Amino acid sequence: MKILVAGGAGFIGSHTCVALMEQGYEVVVADNFYNSSMAALEGIREITGTAPAFYEIDVTNEAAVEKIFSEHKPDGVIHFAGYKAVGESVEEPLKYYQNNLLSTIVLAKACLKHGTARFVFSSSATVYGANPSPLNEEMVLLPAENPYGETKVMSEKILIDTAKANPGFAVSLLRYFNPVGAHESAWLGEVSRIVPANLMPRLIMAAKGEMDRLMVFGDDYPTEDGTAVRDYIHVMDLAKGHVNALAHLSSGVAVHNLGTGKGTSVLELIRAFEEANGVKIPYQMAERRAGDLAECYADTKKAREELGFAAERDILTMCRDSWNFAQRRER
Repeated sequence: MKILVAGGAGFIGSHTCVALMEQGYEVVVADNFYNSSMAALEGIREITGTAPAFYEIDVTNEAAVEKIFSEHKPDGVIHFAGYKAVGESVEEPLKYYQNNLLSTIVLAKACLKHGTARFVFSSSATVYGANPSPLNEEMVLLPAENPYGETKVMSEKILIDTAKANPGFAVSLLRYFNPVGAHESAWLGEVSRIVPANLMPRLIMAAKGEMDRLMVFGDDYPTEDGTAVRDYIHVMDLAKGHVNALAHLSSGVAVHNLGTGKGTSVLELIRAFEEANGVKIPYQMAERRAGDLAECYADTKKAREELGFAAERDILTMCRDSWNFAQRRER
């Protein structure tokens, strides 16, 4: 089976390419390097021994996408090609609505035209809004806190309506929690061309001395230690979830959470990183950020029962693999 991976040079996309290729899938990558680099494709080749077919295109470009579909006739699409910086989405909403919605529409149109029956969408737990955790797939979606989250809600709706109107088109909506970690070989990991706002990259910056201290926003949440709790999942477990979803996708629309089902607080993550890597993380408490939730973690029952998916790697492994990749990049 041949799979087009849109955004396949990105953090989650590149690890998913590895997981697919290790299961015998043929992979075609489309990426414009907006927030990724050629190094990820080199990492895929080093790990798997094979270089996937690659097109440097923007998937909002209908003619460029048509060329790929005409030349490769993919059996399925996995769509990672969305902008993902929450803060930037607040500052530049039109940029996010244009890219994230148009990319979904263009890829879905190409699938229908060429008879590509499977579409896996990279969604997010942000679609749940302020629903209480554990978050399950049957919850009514509440308004997202930012344009990034709204583009995920809208893209899901676009794909749901398209599947209803086209019975041969099957859609998997995968709602991610907090991807961290790196491939155990350290050939692949998280690289960002924009200043990262998520916790693990900033924690690594503090560990490397690239910032004086890590700011911990909020120590008065109603959690065990007062800091915010999130569901961190290793990126290779997340990649495995895509392979499982693709294998189980046959008709209609399927919605699944990809997380561990366990919350980890900011202070717990700091301590785990210190324990896993033998480093000290300087940090300072600060006021809460507007819009941050106290807790956000997954109900994983549906993915376990329907996809046979369960995350395997623990928080210490996530911290160790993240640090190993960061150190290798400096060598």
